Amino acid sequence: MDTEYKEKENVSNRNSSFNYKELVFRLVALSLTLVAAVVLGVDKQTTTVSLTLVPSLPPVDLPVTAKWTDLSAFVYLVIVNAIACAYAAISLVLLLVTRGGNKLVSLILLMLDLMMVVLLFSAIGATGSVGLIGYQGNSHVQWEKVCNVFDKFCHQVAIAVFLSFAGSITYLLLILLAAVTLHNK
Repeated sequence: MDTEYKEKENVSNRNSSFNYKELVFRLVALSLTLVAAVVLGVDKQTTTVSLTLVPSLPPVDLPVTAKWTDLSAFVYLVIVNAIACAYAAISLVLLLVTRGGNKLVSLILLMLDLMMVVLLFSAIGATGSVGLIGYQGNSHVQWEKVCNVFDKFCHQVAIAVFLSFAGSITYLLLILLAAVTLHNK
């Protein structure tokens, strides 16, 4: 009889207990998107490029700067990561205030988690395509590769894309966690 009572108590505790996995995933999503936005948001590199104007004259050295604001795809990635980070912070507050017990809040968070995945994947795709052109160039339209000149800049873009991808996977895991939780209820 004691064992049956403990099993019922464990089941009721499991159903009414706070979902710490969701809390951890939201903290991870907040951290990853924040760091991705900061890494790309401070990305700037200045280098000197030799330019030959006339073959008989010596080349002219010009300082050239690459900034994240120069390309709209990079701006989009920073903005989307900032949105996802702010949403993660708000969702953490909602989760802590409701203790995960409000079904309407849980449903709204599920829909917004899905929107964060969509936004992050679209920004990653846009930034990845621009980054690939910067890395490899495009001989068909005579675009030269620039990552051999702006190596630090390109490395930071790659890190920001990786962190954003990890953040989007975290939001995807939150959606899967919600689906499993709904299935078990």
